[in-house]
Amino acid sequence: MKILFAIQGTGNGHISRAREIVPLLQQYGDVDLLVSGTEAEVSLSQPLKYKFHGFSFVFGTTGGVDNWATFKLMNLPRLFSDMAKLPLKNYDLIVNDFEPVSAWACKLRGIPSVSLSHQCSFVSPNTPRVGHSGFAEFVFKHYSPTTYHIGFHFEKYADFIHTPVIRSEIRKMETGNQDHYTVYLPAYDAKFLSQELQKTDVEWHVFSKRAKTAYREGNVHIIPVDNESFNMSLANGRGLLTGGGFEGPAEAMYLGKKVMMIPMKGQYEQQCNALAASKLGVPVVHEINSQFHAELEKWLNLKNGPQVNFPDETAQIVDAMVKKYAR
Repeated sequence: MKILFAIQGTGNGHISRAREIVPLLQQYGDVDLLVSGTEAEVSLSQPLKYKFHGFSFVFGTTGGVDNWATFKLMNLPRLFSDMAKLPLKNYDLIVNDFEPVSAWACKLRGIPSVSLSHQCSFVSPNTPRVGHSGFAEFVFKHYSPTTYHIGFHFEKYADFIHTPVIRSEIRKMETGNQDHYTVYLPAYDAKFLSQELQKTDVEWHVFSKRAKTAYREGNVHIIPVDNESFNMSLANGRGLLTGGGFEGPAEAMYLGKKVMMIPMKGQYEQQCNALAASKLGVPVVHEINSQFHAELEKWLNLKNGPQVNFPDETAQIVDAMVKKYAR
């Protein structure tokens, strides 16, 4: 069997989840990997068959998307060219994690594909939403359109939605309780975060997309993003201060850590993720402003994080997908 697994390369969550799923897919046949996007620091251990520019947003430094940088990065002629040259008929199964090039290539040629993603959980009206954004719902529906859907979220809001994929390396980690907190807020400048976090009396590990080398400012350690270093910091720390992503908060909750989320400004999906997490007891702050320090101290004084049950079902999910959707 020939399988194409297409993965979104914006942010680290999609790649992190794929690190768990790729070996499972390889049990069923030859797997070609496609990644599009430009904003991930983690990588796969397997070689890529296709690496495309894709269609990504760029993280800003003040809590939101850098719209101008995102516009400059856009290359629609290249996007259409990449769609045209994908040899999709070579594959018996095409699996998609919110990746637009392969999704649209399949749609335009009438070839079935399967979403295996967090974003496709928003197909269900039961998935928590912050109000209603017509544009955001349009993006969910049309950014990476597929024929079938297998979603992941913090809770099972519909029959096709499963609890998060927790990587084996996370499940196997021994946890500690050292006196530091881990931070991953890629839409904020590390120096700005350092100024805010130095107002507290605890140690912070701030993982920065822009830092080239590690350095320290008072009680704040600035560290370049690295999968192993981040995992060790998270497993041995007291909690995670992060954005409104999905995989990072899910792994922290699985490890029994406290989580506080600051979803990106104007990013509907992150706002919805934060709402869903808040229903599990995760504190959410929408802006780093004059009230932030009080909210942060309140969180630091919490004794425990949310209690969750994220069973290891990934192998069964992949098996059912292959048996149901492979041609």
